[in-house]
Amino acid sequence: MPKFLLVFFSLVFLNFSFYSQFRYSTKSKKAIKLLEAAQKAPGESLDPKTRGPNYREGILLLEQSLKKDPNFWEAHILSAQFNENLNLYPQAIFHYESALQINPEHSRYGSTHYYLSALYLAEGNYEKAIKYAEILMRNTNASDEFLKNAREIKENASFAINALKNPKSFNPINAGSGINTADPEYYPTITVDGKTLLFTRRIADKRIKVYQEQEDFFISNLDKDTNWQTAMPMAANVNTTNNEGAPTISADGKSLIFVACSDETGTYYGENRSGKGSCDLFYTKKLGTKWMNPINIPGGVNSSHWESQPSLSADGQTLYFVRSLRGRNTNGNSDIYVSRLQSDGNWGNALRLSDVINTTFAEESVCIHPDGKTLYFASRGHIGMGGSDLFVSKMDANGNWGKPINLGYPINTKFDENSLLVSPTGDIAFFASDRTGGYGDLDIYYFELPLEFRPTKTLYFDGNVFDQLTKAPLAGHFQLTDIESAEIIVISDADKIDGSFMVALPINKEYAIQVTNAGYVPYSLNFNLKIPDGSDHYHLDIPMNPLTSSTDNVLTNVFFDLGKSSLRKESAIELKNLATFLTRNPTIKIELGGHTDSRGKEDDNLLLSSERAKTVYNYLITNGGISASRLSFKGYGKSQPIYSDSAIEAMKTNEEKEIAHQKNRRTVYKIIN
Repeated sequence: MPKFLLVFFSLVFLNFSFYSQFRYSTKSKKAIKLLEAAQKAPGESLDPKTRGPNYREGILLLEQSLKKDPNFWEAHILSAQFNENLNLYPQAIFHYESALQINPEHSRYGSTHYYLSALYLAEGNYEKAIKYAEILMRNTNASDEFLKNAREIKENASFAINALKNPKSFNPINAGSGINTADPEYYPTITVDGKTLLFTRRIADKRIKVYQEQEDFFISNLDKDTNWQTAMPMAANVNTTNNEGAPTISADGKSLIFVACSDETGTYYGENRSGKGSCDLFYTKKLGTKWMNPINIPGGVNSSHWESQPSLSADGQTLYFVRSLRGRNTNGNSDIYVSRLQSDGNWGNALRLSDVINTTFAEESVCIHPDGKTLYFASRGHIGMGGSDLFVSKMDANGNWGKPINLGYPINTKFDENSLLVSPTGDIAFFASDRTGGYGDLDIYYFELPLEFRPTKTLYFDGNVFDQLTKAPLAGHFQLTDIESAEIIVISDADKIDGSFMVALPINKEYAIQVTNAGYVPYSLNFNLKIPDGSDHYHLDIPMNPLTSSTDNVLTNVFFDLGKSSLRKESAIELKNLATFLTRNPTIKIELGGHTDSRGKEDDNLLLSSERAKTVYNYLITNGGISASRLSFKGYGKSQPIYSDSAIEAMKTNEEKEIAHQKNRRTVYKIIN
């Protein structure tokens, strides 16, 4: 139901009781008797279709009343309100306008003009919505509430008229038979490599004897020909005989957060599930090929209210979701909240996003892009086409969300739009629609997102962690840091079964990576995504050097100015990590070594390499708190190159040669006890 009709949804009978306080306009006793019977009908029986108040029975009685007296304007008003409650807007408009024609004075306070303006907005007749809103705005008897909403209706209708004149590029394509069926498919979520799509499908559950529609999760993978393969249901410990919905999958496809709800008794169906409110968020993790039993997400996310529609950031540290303060099956307000993962594994207390994002109407279908700074969501409260529209907001350098931008027509229409998913690369968006030409009910579609609504392009970074000597997979813990800002972008873990990992990385940045595992020397490397080579990902295999090894460990993120021994500020990330490693392993002693390339005088190179090693030695003592007794340093000059002069000379390009010289210029450490 459109937002402006929600405002006075609860006043249907109140409005009519106002009219009925006075003498009816008709002299037909039969017409009056039928109207009064119609007024009682919604509370006397249930509608067999909706199982709600029986407005249909009331409408039939009012039709008979109007046959007795077509000018019985009170019957027109009540029929309009009943039709409005059933979302039969054209019929409601007919009866409101009939009442106005018969007795314009009945709307001296603006109620009928208000309803007509809101209904015409819902129907997409924006000129008439403005017409009735302007009549209401000129009414000196109208309440402040009516006037405020009339101004907003006019603003929405004016926006819609302009949007229709300036349509956005929009060519939705059905995702295909691998995903879509005659059953409804919706709420898609995708891994950061864009190759695994998880979604909700509503089906007839054959596992129970009584027929019941059931929401379950299905997974489809992209084949080498970029076709989605036939979707398969998730394991039975995730898909239960109760509904599971609105999933969000982690960047690597190995963690899942979703919504599960209780029945009327407060009991959660499924294995060992319990919750705090009507609907809660649950969490499960994939180890190897097996999904663990879901648990109620720990910490401050779930409450006695209704939590739903989660969206997990690519680094796995921030969770956005929707909380409704009025529980299930209401048209009440819902807002977008955010929670952050704490060091103890619990989620912090949920915080409501600011009024820049949230309004007094419903916000839902939140989606945080893998760039971490672009938020897509649906809203009834921001200026739009009349129903629930899709918006995008971008975070500024101070962490504040910018004013939401409507995605425009025909992405948004007079109908309700929601559940938008934008691909990691930012150019493709997915959504669910029951438009004609599909496979049945709701299908999942995709389209090319207009440039002005795109996020920062995000690539995926994947690889494997393993023992350098035995090649056995390891469960390395790693973090990626933006070298320029020193901001930690990603904290994650490799799978302890196969050592694999996959995370999202925004382009146009230079990153430092550190991987740690008890019993191994920390692994470090820097790589540059400022100039992507056109590929969609960066692959890196990470060999971990055991503590028992005496081989060199290169400090790849320690930088010096050309020909100098002074540390550049970007080196602090690497050296702080090294100090932490030494603090956690108090028995280890290391030798720091400096190396140069073969260019320049040998004595100068030897001196420079020694001074650089000493600089790192001093930093660890002064800034890292490491005892000098555990450290030593030595300069090796050009005596131990990684690439010999002859090997460099054989390289084809100057760029390759310069990279080889850079690798020869290095600072290292080795364990000496």
